[in-house]
Amino acid sequence: MARILLAFFNRDYRQIAQLHVDCGWLPADTKVHEFEAAIRGVSEPIFSKPLAEISFAQVLLGLFQTARRFNMQVQPQLVLLQKTMLNIEGLGRQLYPQLNLWETAQPILEQWFKRQVSPKQVYLQLKQEWPDLAQQLPHLPGLIHAALQQAARPLPPLHISTEAPKEKGHWSGLIGLMLFIGAAVLHPIPLLDQVWVAPASVLLGLAGMLVLWNRGNH
Repeated sequence: MARILLAFFNRDYRQIAQLHVDCGWLPADTKVHEFEAAIRGVSEPIFSKPLAEISFAQVLLGLFQTARRFNMQVQPQLVLLQKTMLNIEGLGRQLYPQLNLWETAQPILEQWFKRQVSPKQVYLQLKQEWPDLAQQLPHLPGLIHAALQQAARPLPPLHISTEAPKEKGHWSGLIGLMLFIGAAVLHPIPLLDQVWVAPASVLLGLAGMLVLWNRGNH
């Protein structure tokens, strides 16, 4: 969400659209350039305008219409953010109607974002999540070993008409098991902090390579 908001202030609509797809908030078959154009059409008219000339109600209406058009999953944090924008509009019109929200908020947002991804913040987040992660890690070698043993077992004789689907099902089950292993390890980790997933992803990738190598030698 922070990256989307920062991209919004930077008027990087392409990144906004791609982040929505990457986060799973839009269907995978969404045409990114079409969503980019829709967001641009809603957002661009309000930039560089003072608060007195901006109607966030109209902006939000346009955003919700865009969300419905592209079958977007509206996130609760996005609704809270939009509610905050309306509060800012109301208070800002009373205190300082000529305030340029973009020039004022952008440097503050950039500083906050840099703090969130700083090495210190990464360490603090890892320290906070480590107890949950540590409980899952001891089970990972055993699960990988079980998956490798399952893959090493000889398959029944292959028959074109009946057994081929079973072989396909065997591979699908194995891949699903390995994905489940990764999900069990990565579950407690926030999606935004992708840096934490590297060690578990490497182990999972190595397991997959070993399975493929083992199957290739049979």
